Amino acid sequence: MVAQVIDGKAFAAKLRAQVAEQVATLKEAHGIIPGLAVVLVGEDPASQVYVRSKGKQTVEVGMNSYEHKLDASTSEEDLLALIDRLNNDPEVHGILVQLPLPKHLNEDLVINAIDPAKDVDGFHISNVGLLGTGQKSMVPCTPLGCLMMLRDHHGSLSGMDAVVIGRSNIVGKPMAQLLLGDSCTVTIAHSRTKNLAEVVRRADIVVAAVGRPEMVPGDWIKPGATVIDVGINRIERDGKTKLVGDVHYDSCAEVAGAITPVPGGVGPMTIACLLANTLTACTRANNLPEPKGLTA
Repeated sequence: MVAQVIDGKAFAAKLRAQVAEQVATLKEAHGIIPGLAVVLVGEDPASQVYVRSKGKQTVEVGMNSYEHKLDASTSEEDLLALIDRLNNDPEVHGILVQLPLPKHLNEDLVINAIDPAKDVDGFHISNVGLLGTGQKSMVPCTPLGCLMMLRDHHGSLSGMDAVVIGRSNIVGKPMAQLLLGDSCTVTIAHSRTKNLAEVVRRADIVVAAVGRPEMVPGDWIKPGATVIDVGINRIERDGKTKLVGDVHYDSCAEVAGAITPVPGGVGPMTIACLLANTLTACTRANNLPEPKGLTA
């Protein structure tokens, strides 16, 4: 068996096109343009690249992009004051503070200062609670992208056995909640799970988000299972730097029914879902019908 490759790059392009179409309709029918504000504190190189990419894609789908670049020495007081201004700005529908923050800033405090209705990252404690209790919330972008790809591949996920490897607040926990919401039987596993291979081997769906390069080999995978690899790890191989996921792609692809590659799988979906979340936040703020197919 050779697994079907789930092309996240192509899926993300299709999702961005959907968002752009609905943004154009919103503008034409109501004169409203969704706005996304991204706050970058400091000069982390990876964060700078990511913020540039977000800004570019925001403009490409017809939204307004507001970038706020602050010095690494910015005080917590000044950062919270900026967030307060953005919370009260009617032109801004989504707010994202790029992580990680410099060590002197309290990430939890900063995230929870964002208006939950504008929290397009889905990290605010209120959105975590709403998601956990099955209510309408802003959903973290990476798990939302994973769910969209799984729904597209399988149609209904009801009754499927899913294992999420990883328990982070950003991916593992919300991913498990989303799969529960689609009526999967869900196990959250992690690096300390006993008999991890056996736990993974029974799953129809495996979502690997543990942050360890190529941790999951092919002999852990149930024949025909769908493997979603969230990991992005830089490793040295044959004198070159290479990007790999949390699963050993070649061996897993021989057993799985479908698999996401790294790069080109989950990664492109994250920014596309950020744009989808911004559109959703905008429609909710204006009491308009929510875009179909873009939410959990």
